[in-house]
Amino acid sequence: MSSALHFAYLVIPLWLSWSVANDLNDIFFSGSDDGVEVYSNMSLAEGDHITKPGCPSKCGNLTVPYPFGVGINSGCSINPFFDISCNASFNPPKAFLGSDQLEVEGIYDTKIYIKNRPAFNCFDKSGKLANESHFSMNLSGTPFSLSNENKLTVIGCDDFSALTTTAYDYDNYLGLCVAICNKTQDLSNGSCSGIGCCQASIPKGLQVIYLEVSKLNDQNAVQSFNPCGYSFLAEQNSYEFQISDISVDSSLVNKTVGTLPLVIDWAIGHRNCNQIQNTKDFICQGKSVCVDSDTVLGGYRCICSQGYKGNPYLSPGCQDINECEYNLCHEKAICTNLPGSYDCACNHGYYGDGEHDGTGCIFVPSPTKNTLYAGLLIGSVSFLALLLSFWVYKVLKRRKANKLKQKYFKRNGGLMLQQQISAHDHVLEKIRNFTAKELERATDRFNESRIIGKGGQGTVYKGMLSDGRIIAVKKSKQIDKNDQLAEFINEVVILSQINHRNVVKLLGCCLETEVPLLVYEFISNGTLFGLIHDQSTGFPFSWEMRLRIAAEVANALSYLHHATSIPIYHRDMKTNNILLDEKYRAKLADFGISKSVTVDQTHLTTKVKGTFGYLDPEYFQTSKFTGKSDVYSFGVVLVELLTGQKPISTSVTEEERSLVTRFLSAMEENRLQTILDSQIIEQSVDEEILTVAKLAKRCLNLNGRKRPNIREVAMELDSIRTCENPSIVESHIQEISWVETESLVFSEDRIA
Repeated sequence: MSSALHFAYLVIPLWLSWSVANDLNDIFFSGSDDGVEVYSNMSLAEGDHITKPGCPSKCGNLTVPYPFGVGINSGCSINPFFDISCNASFNPPKAFLGSDQLEVEGIYDTKIYIKNRPAFNCFDKSGKLANESHFSMNLSGTPFSLSNENKLTVIGCDDFSALTTTAYDYDNYLGLCVAICNKTQDLSNGSCSGIGCCQASIPKGLQVIYLEVSKLNDQNAVQSFNPCGYSFLAEQNSYEFQISDISVDSSLVNKTVGTLPLVIDWAIGHRNCNQIQNTKDFICQGKSVCVDSDTVLGGYRCICSQGYKGNPYLSPGCQDINECEYNLCHEKAICTNLPGSYDCACNHGYYGDGEHDGTGCIFVPSPTKNTLYAGLLIGSVSFLALLLSFWVYKVLKRRKANKLKQKYFKRNGGLMLQQQISAHDHVLEKIRNFTAKELERATDRFNESRIIGKGGQGTVYKGMLSDGRIIAVKKSKQIDKNDQLAEFINEVVILSQINHRNVVKLLGCCLETEVPLLVYEFISNGTLFGLIHDQSTGFPFSWEMRLRIAAEVANALSYLHHATSIPIYHRDMKTNNILLDEKYRAKLADFGISKSVTVDQTHLTTKVKGTFGYLDPEYFQTSKFTGKSDVYSFGVVLVELLTGQKPISTSVTEEERSLVTRFLSAMEENRLQTILDSQIIEQSVDEEILTVAKLAKRCLNLNGRKRPNIREVAMELDSIRTCENPSIVESHIQEISWVETESLVFSEDRIA
C-alpha cells in the first residue's frame, strides 16, 4: 500500500454608499460604535503626498505608497519590514518584499498581492515520479500574515493536498482538499466540487505554511489524461476551473504564477489603538482615525475620516473632499461644502432633504384654512388606519410564525418521523417533543459559552431544563439534502429503540426550528479520547478501568448487533464517540450515520463514511459495511487503550504512522512491551494485557471473515475481567470462535 493511500485510509468561519460619480466609486463608509465617526477606505496612493519627501513612488509599474518604501534600508518606509526591494535587472523593474524575495504585484490599504507559485507532481508514462515541487512560506516575526481571503485549491484526478506548518505534519493540518475523477467526461468547466477540482477555506493569520500535493492511489489509472496534480493558494474567486487544466501542458503553472495572486494581510506593529494612541510611536496624521487591525497578529491601521482623502500616515495627513463637485444635491437645492462633509438645502418654497438620491426637493404651496381641516381629517383617518394595520400585523405575524413552524417541521423530517412513530409506536411514544422556546431558555439562546462539542453533523450545547435536569442539545447543521435528512431521522429512530446502560439516552427532539434539535442525557466527563491522550489531566488511568471501559463498549456494540429487533451497525466507532459519565462508565454516542439492517443483509454504500484511522480497510475498498467493520474499529480502540497512542502519529517514520501497523508489527516480532502505555506496564497484569492484545490483533485482521463477531469479543473481555487465568479464557473462547466463524463464512458465501 502506498504512503498516499495509507494516508487516505487514516487522515482522509444611516449612511448610503455614493455612486453618482466615477471618482467616488472607491469610497466606502463604516460607522463607529457611537455612530459619530465614519471612515473612508480611499487608496493610500490617492492624493498629493503618498511617499516621504525625496523617496521614489514607483518600482516599475507598481505604485509604492508609505508606510511602504522603495529601497532596502533607504529610510523611505516606516520600518525595515516595509522595505520594497526594486530589482532593475528586469524590464520593467520588479518589486520584492524585503529580503524574502516575495514578488509584490499590488499594495492596498489592508493587504498586498504577491506573485504565486503552485505545488505539483508529474509522472512519466511508466507511472514514475518525473517532477515535483512544493510551496512553503515563513513570515514569522513580521507584521504580515496569510489572508483567509485565499482558498486552497487542488487540481487532478487522483490527488490530495494538506496545508501544514511543516512537511508531513498531519496531526496539525490547516487545510485539506481531495480531487478525484475517473475520466475527463466526469469534469465540468467552472465546477470545483471535488471532481477534478477541490477548494477549501483556510484560517486567518497563518505565517508559516508548507504545501504539497500527493497521490491517493496508483497513478496508472489516470496517467493517460492526467499526468500531473497541482495545489495552490490564491485569492478566492480568482480561479475558475477549466477541463484543460488537468492536461499535459504547463498552462496551469503559468496561470497560477501570472494571474492568481496570493493575498497577504498587513498592519502597523502589534499594539491596538488603545495601546498605541498618546504614545510617541503613534503615526496617524491629521484628519485620520485609528482602526484596530482584524488580523490575529494585532496592530492598527490609519484611515482618513469621512469626507477626507490622502495618505493618513504622512504629514499633513488627509485633505478635505469638496463633495459639491460631485452633484450630490438635488437640482433645486444649494450645496455647501463643509469640513469633511457637505450640506444640501432646498430653495424657498421647496421641501425635502435636498439630497440627489434622497427625497430631493418638492414644491409645496402655502396651506389654506380648508387645507388644514382636510389635513386634520386625513390625519385622524390615517391614525385609525394605523391602529387597524397594527392589529392585522400582529394577527398575521402570529399566523406566519405558526406556518413557519409547520414548514420547519416538514422540512426537518417531521412527516418521516411520524411514519416511523406509526411503525414503532411501542418505542417512539416515549420520545418527548420539546418546544423551541423551551430549549432556547435551557441553553441561554444557544450561547457560545454553552458549547461542549462540535462535529461533522452539528454542535452540542449544555443546558438545564426548568425541572433542573442537565441536558445536552445537539443542534444539527442546515439540512439541504435527502440523505442528510435521513441521517437525522435515522439517529432519532435508532436511539429511540436502544435501551442500554452504555448507550447515550435520547430524551426527545424539536423539529419546529430552522435546524432540527436532539436532546440527550448530559454525560459529564468528556470523551475516552480525551482521557487517553490529554496528559495534562494527571488522571490515574488504571488497567482495571481500561479493561472495564473496553468491556462496556463491547457489550454496547453486541447489544446493537445482536439484541435489538433489527441489527444496528454504528459505522463510526472511535474513542471520540465514547463518552464517560460521572463514574467513568462508557456511553456510546453519535449514531447519525448508523444503519439498521436485516440479519441477512450486507450494507452497500456508494459513499464511504466514518473516521480515517478507524475505518475497516475492507470496507474502504469494497464499500460493503458489515458488523465485522465495527469490530475492526473497536480493535483500533483496544489498541489505543493498550498503547495510549493516537491512531495516526507524525513522530515516527512515514511507513509507521499508522498505530495499527506498529502494533501488528510488535505482535509479530514478539515485542509487545515496547509499544504498551507505561502506566499499565507497572501494574503487573502481563497475562491479561497479552490476552487483550491477541484479541485486538484478531479484530484487526484484514480479512473480515476471520475476525470474531462483537458478541465473542464482549464475552472474552467479560471473562478476562472475572477469571484469574486469562490464558484459559483465551483458549476456551478461541474454540467457540472457530466453530462460529466457520458457520459465518458459509453464511456470508451464501449471501454473496
